Parts: sequence; structure tokens; C-alpha cells
Amino acid sequence: MKKSQLHITNGSVLTNYLNDYGYKGNIITWHEMLCEGPTHVNILSKEFFKARTNFFSATYNVYLDVDAFKTEINKLDNLEDVSEIILWFEYDLFCHINLIAVISLIKQKHINLPLYLVCSGFVKGSKNLKALSELNAEQLKNHYNNRIRLSEDDIELAETLWQIYNGKDHNLFKPFIVKSSSFDYLSNCLKAHLERFPDSKSGLSTLEKNILGIINKNTIKSKHHLLGYALNYQGFYGFSDMQLGRIIDQLSIFYHEDEKSIKLNRKGYEALLEQYNFSAEINDKTIFGGVKKLDFQFNAKENKLVKTIINAH
Repeated sequence: MKKSQLHITNGSVLTNYLNDYGYKGNIITWHEMLCEGPTHVNILSKEFFKARTNFFSATYNVYLDVDAFKTEINKLDNLEDVSEIILWFEYDLFCHINLIAVISLIKQKHINLPLYLVCSGFVKGSKNLKALSELNAEQLKNHYNNRIRLSEDDIELAETLWQIYNGKDHNLFKPFIVKSSSFDYLSNCLKAHLERFPDSKSGLSTLEKNILGIINKNTIKSKHHLLGYALNYQGFYGFSDMQLGRIIDQLSIFYHEDEKSIKLNRKGYEALLEQYNFSAEINDKTIFGGVKKLDFQFNAKENKLVKTIINAH
């Protein structure tokens, strides 16, 4: 019997896209956003599912369907007819955290099949980075035909990064920013991750400062209007409207909203000018894997995370 491929996609949109274009083989759809909230190294553990369930409920009032998630990943237990695994993930931080988790999960299950990566990003003839689902049929086929087989070093790197993400010292990511690998956009993603901790001067993450900058430079009519800008100009984060909507709400202390517009208030201008550190006032209690956002600040001059003074011990 001829063996087939197993595809692991970054979401149902891409899964439907692959089905529509007749890509052969079974598909596992990865329904998670591990770039936010507490995680656990062992993705199969009770601790992992408990942490994720509590996070989605408390932060987004969303029910995480653990059974549906397990049904997908349990497909990895029946690979007798599979010759190789194709990982379909994109250029952004959202996808890269999921990607290193998926590779770690495959190793946790002691699967030793060849792993290939299809990763979108820069596309010839386009000024903007593109998601896989934004590619036309020919572009998607070219990406598939040029898929990269991950080496043992690549796989070991992904496992190491997943360990660091679940640990307490995310400065350990720094050496890997300049490390060569098959993950073309990894360096950008690791930089973006460190810069979503509060800046040591303003207390704003890069994303938060970017959103206030959008308000400052544009005529913004509503939160929905602002969300559209934030989605289109977020660089290497790849966050969803749900995630960015929460950040916009948290930043409400920096802007005035009426029926016709959103404009920065005095605090908003002070934040952009880095006159004060507003991290405690924003009070974003988000956890990134194993680290609380408020426990560290990003020092741009030293290009590293430093312990928040009130939390230093």
C-alpha cells in the first residue's frame, strides 16, 4: 500500500483551502494560540489542558473544547500509512509559538517521520507579508513544492525554544536570534516576542505603542476602525482581532472615545513621549508561557529583559 502524507495546518481556514485544492493525505488542524497564556512543556499533560482552559475562560470568556483538540492531536497515534509530515505555518509569532509546540509534541509522541515545513511570508511581487490562506493556488503550490525538510538540528532547536518559552528566563531566547536554521522568520519572531514585554521607559509593549501611534497619526472613527489598522500594521505578531481587541480595550486610559472619533488624551501623549512608565497602570496580567508579562521589562538600550524592580527578588 502506498503511504500518504499527514498535513498539520495552522487553522481551519487553511485546512479548507488545502481540501478545496485537492492536497492528498490526512489533515490535523491546530486550534490553539499558545503565544498567550500559561502553557506547559508536556502538551499531553493534565496541567497543560487545565492551564489553557482556565486562560481562555478568564481572559476571553471562551470555552476551550479540549475534546476536539485532543481528537485532532490523537491522529498522531495512527501513522502506519504515513510517510512524512508537512507542517503548514506562517511567518509570524502567533504561528511560530504554535510551530515549536507542534514539533515538540511530535517528539513527545516519539514519532520519527520526516518533517517538512511550508512557511509563507515574503512573496515575489508583493510588498506585504502574506499568510498561507492569502496565496493563490499557484503560489501555494510553489510553496508546497519548495517545502523544507527540517534537520535534526532544526527539530532540536524547536524543542529547546519550547522549553525556554515554558521557563522563567526568556532572555535565553537571545542567542537564537542570530542562530542559522530552516526557520527563516524565527529571528524576527523572537525579537517581536521580547518587545511585547513593557518597555523600561514607557511601560508600553511595541504593539501597545504602535496602537497609540496609529491613533496619533490617523483620523480614527471607532474601535472597529482602530482594530482594522492594528490588524494590518502589526508586523511579525500575527495576532487575531480577539487578541488585538483586548489590547485596545486595555489602552482605554490613553484615549478619549466619543460617537465620532477616538483621540489620544494627555496620558496617551505622555506615553508616546516616554515621560512616565505606565506598565503598572495598564496592569496587563498576561502570561507568556512560563513568564508573567509584568515581571520583566524590555530595556532597549541593553537589548534584553530586566526584572521589574517591584518584582525583583
